[in-house]
Amino acid sequence: MDTNAVLNAGPPYGHVIASEKWRNSSLIQSLKGGAVRVLFEDRLGVADFHLPNNSCVLYVSESDVIAGNGYKRKLVRYRNSGSRLQELVLVENTRLSEQYFAAVQKFVVLDLGLTLLPVAGPTEASQLIAQIVHGEGRENPFRRRASSGPPEPPVLALVRRVPGVGGVKAAALLERFSSVRLLCNAGPAELEPVVGPAAARQIHDFFHKPAAAGT
Repeated sequence: MDTNAVLNAGPPYGHVIASEKWRNSSLIQSLKGGAVRVLFEDRLGVADFHLPNNSCVLYVSESDVIAGNGYKRKLVRYRNSGSRLQELVLVENTRLSEQYFAAVQKFVVLDLGLTLLPVAGPTEASQLIAQIVHGEGRENPFRRRASSGPPEPPVLALVRRVPGVGGVKAAALLERFSSVRLLCNAGPAELEPVVGPAAARQIHDFFHKPAAAGT
């Protein structure tokens, strides 16, 4: 497949275009294990990955966060790239980086207006990317699987980490919203019929406001 030909149109369903620097990474190996086909390209600009759902991903690692404010310049270039794609930011929130996470979250979400998804590391990031790739194709996988079983574990685990959201509410949210992107962008009024007013505010704050510990 000609990578240059799909770069502007976006990768086909089931594929990801990854920056060449990720070629030998554990994240890529995990992606391949998740039945995602990976195309490599050294001209993606600031983005690390292009997904087949008109989205791109910038990955902010634990070391990026701990090293200081250098990641902010990359995030600003990412936001200003003029991309027609939905710009997602995956940020490692680990034991070492958690003290900085509230500041990162504020900068990404409030200052830049981007969608932030916290991950524990490359393995969880690859699972989340694979879920987005397979879950945002022409069919809605969450609705298709609703009668046969629960949503896929990586996304379910992400939603369960929101304060006040347990397994039942997480499953209900993923049944109601057809993608991670839609869930992240949902307002309290859209969430309230599914989980109630208190949980709706907590979910919205989790994705769109600095963590309380950082205020």
